[in-house]
Amino acid sequence: MNTLQAIILAIIEGITEFLPVSSTGHMIIASSFFGIAHEDFTKLFTIVIQLGAILSVVVLYFKRFFQTLDFYFKLLVAFIPAVVLGLLLSDFIDGLLENPVTVAVSLLIGGLILLKVDEWFNKPDTAETSQEITYLQAFKIGMFQCLAMIPGVSRSGASIVGGMSQKLSRTTAAEFSFFLAVPTMLGATAKKCYDYYKAGFELSHDQVNLLVIGNVVAFIVALLAIKTFIGFLTKNGFKVFGYYRIIAGIVLLLIHFFIHPLTII
Repeated sequence: MNTLQAIILAIIEGITEFLPVSSTGHMIIASSFFGIAHEDFTKLFTIVIQLGAILSVVVLYFKRFFQTLDFYFKLLVAFIPAVVLGLLLSDFIDGLLENPVTVAVSLLIGGLILLKVDEWFNKPDTAETSQEITYLQAFKIGMFQCLAMIPGVSRSGASIVGGMSQKLSRTTAAEFSFFLAVPTMLGATAKKCYDYYKAGFELSHDQVNLLVIGNVVAFIVALLAIKTFIGFLTKNGFKVFGYYRIIAGIVLLLIHFFIHPLTII
């Protein structure tokens, strides 16, 4: 991986982390086009730089994020399903990360679902703010988030839809999804780093620099993306993201099967 590739992947991460289009899926596809997706460092990079994007939430929502212990306990309850399933299905998930067809199919199916989400959950009547979410609602949202272990599903999309299924407004569901991303990505980053070193790999000076650059770029881009997304989502809903996912999924499948296989293993 060179510096330009790292910057491009970080820009993709910053833009897509909070959109219901799957940041991991987009980075898998981009890195496969670059021909670097098979590299162990690339797999580490695509996970670790998500932390930079996620930290933008802490900056933008500083006053609302640092509040009551009760709110943190709710985040913990929502985080637990991902911890349990992530540990149990680690090898299976790693296998899925090496299959761009999985990403394409997930984009397509997720897009079809997003076309109908606003119709299915159009009567929010609970929790005007993320702090008012109940423990049961938090747990159910956490279960939805686990769907994002399948590349291409979208962590933010799954958790936002999960929130809307609990009769939260689009804005409240999106904000709780952002907050939930903080412990989720901290945990994912810690586990990936541990696995990387456990496998006997060591980071070179250049690789450390790439991780720093990636996190900084993802952080800056995500700062701009969050506010834009919240405003757009509140006014327009999910349909445009649904159409985007469907088109992207079809294009990727056509490229893979009829033009050039997107092999990354």
